[in-house]
Amino acid sequence: METKKASIKREESNTYLVLEVGENPIKITLTDDNPNNVKFAFNLILKELKKGLYEFELEDENLDLYNNICIEYLNQLNAEMKVIYSELAEYELTES
Repeated sequence: METKKASIKREESNTYLVLEVGENPIKITLTDDNPNNVKFAFNLILKELKKGLYEFELEDENLDLYNNICIEYLNQLNAEMKVIYSELAEYELTES
């Protein structure tokens, strides 16, 4: 299974979870309560998941609230991706 990088981008006005998927990183805003942002990111993750199973690993040195949130978020996301990938494979919807 491939491991892809995840990082936290901290700016003055916003903080993002950045997922390295495909050619363009996916940015999920952590300081905004917009479910459409998460839906859009999840759709991009699913498109890449059809190519093969992978998981995210957080690369972040700051031990703050954002780090804790992102670790838990990625644990849940990685678990869901495994379930979804097995369903994609079961219905022969993978590209590999």
